[in-house]
Amino acid sequence: MTVSMEEKTIVDQVTLTIENYVATVVIDRQHVLNAVDGTAQARLNEIWSQIEADPDVRAVVITGAGTRAFCVGADMSASAVDKTGLQYWAQLDPNGFGGLSLRTSLDIPVIARVNGYALGGGMEMVLGADIVVAADSARFGLTEPRVGRLALDGGIHQLVRRVPYTQAMGMLLTGRKAEAAEMQSMGLVNEVVPAEELDAAVQRWVDQILACAPSSVRAVKQMVSRTSHLSATDARGLRLPALMAALDSEDSAEGVLAFQEKRPPVWPGR
Repeated sequence: MTVSMEEKTIVDQVTLTIENYVATVVIDRQHVLNAVDGTAQARLNEIWSQIEADPDVRAVVITGAGTRAFCVGADMSASAVDKTGLQYWAQLDPNGFGGLSLRTSLDIPVIARVNGYALGGGMEMVLGADIVVAADSARFGLTEPRVGRLALDGGIHQLVRRVPYTQAMGMLLTGRKAEAAEMQSMGLVNEVVPAEELDAAVQRWVDQILACAPSSVRAVKQMVSRTSHLSATDARGLRLPALMAALDSEDSAEGVLAFQEKRPPVWPGR
């Protein structure tokens, strides 16, 4: 099959590679600091659906190409802005920005590898991740008010639930950018490292996830994402599919046996 240059450009805006049980998603639109347009948004949704359907994927790393930006949100270039604020609001993606910020069906840990600016929708994707590892040069912000827009894809509601109220409002009401160290002090970023150590830090987190039973990790992610509206008591009693599968899994038997035999577990399928 011959792929035209136009088709290749569209596909290469966002790339997916899967290796050793880990999916890596890279937003590669460096000419606009990895801003997302309609084509990239659609491609990201396709990728998340593909990952959800792949039982061998046990962790996801999402990042931006290059060194300047993770993602600066929606593409605001003249050729990309074709909707008013009301039109954008009326056509919101149910999965949120990048198909990730409000997604609840992805039962796999997502690590945001923040290599530069994470602004607007890029910040919203960070809020949709489970673990955040950032270069010390990274900058975060929901900057939409500075261009007369709003963080409608979960940014406003997620940030105020994830960090202390005054810290969240201090960012939301000013549209200011915050350094990685400040976001770590708020509790939004797990680890901050020099840029040259970013890949090694991300790999450490990946390795720790892969050391756990895959069925247990899926159950934890599903239990958290599907029960946030419930009390802890009600959430505990909810018989979610991933929970039931984990409780009656080969992983469960292997984990106990490995502990008894004082050896590292060998998870089925690995």
